[in-house]
Amino acid sequence: MTRSRFCTCILAVAIVCRAAIAFSQTVDDVVEKHLAAMGGRAAMQKITSRVTTGTISVSTPGGALSGSIEVYSKAPNKSRTLIKIDASQFGLGQIVQDQRFDGTAGYVIDTMNGNRDLTGDQLEVARANLFPSPLLRYKDAGIMLELLGKENADGRDAYVLRMTPKGGPAARLFIDAETYALSKTVVSVNVPQVGGDIEQSTVLSDYRDVDGVKVPYQVKSINQFQTVSITISKVDQNTAIDDAIFSKPQQ
Repeated sequence: MTRSRFCTCILAVAIVCRAAIAFSQTVDDVVEKHLAAMGGRAAMQKITSRVTTGTISVSTPGGALSGSIEVYSKAPNKSRTLIKIDASQFGLGQIVQDQRFDGTAGYVIDTMNGNRDLTGDQLEVARANLFPSPLLRYKDAGIMLELLGKENADGRDAYVLRMTPKGGPAARLFIDAETYALSKTVVSVNVPQVGGDIEQSTVLSDYRDVDGVKVPYQVKSINQFQTVSITISKVDQNTAIDDAIFSKPQQ
């Protein structure tokens, strides 16, 4: 079979698959089943903040580096991710990356690449990252969702949603066709620090019940430069978080 005929066959299969899924499922069907699987709308709406701590492993050409991670989230979209990596094997000591977003503006403290304001796609992604889930109130937020069909995601069937926020890049969300958990996200983001776009795939697994909602305890982030693996050890929800921790530090 020639390459062109092969590509045509694959395209035809994709079109048939998408048509079948569109007939049997709608965007709202998938979203509502996903929210129910995560604990339900009522339980999710009660979660107003979350503090997650764990360990992180980062692949490098010289070997894996390990460290700690803390993630602070507060509704509607405030976030802070603090990562500390032990790079002493390369003579770099401790690398710290502290990304903050106060709901409007973002700032990164980065001992490796320099401190900077969050701009462009990275800023828009932070703005669209509604807590505890963008799917909970996506219509009110002006987010567009499209059901693309069903695909294989790491060996399992998944419904694929294209999520397009009011600003910034669109993302593909993979909702497991059996459990209706979010199994993977894929988004292409322009990152000036690396000189172009990065396609970032994030794989979520090991969901556990915390205060009536499901939280992934294993997260793997993959792009063309590295793989980052996160193992969550503790999740605290609805704890008081001072808004000041999300803001750019005062000089």
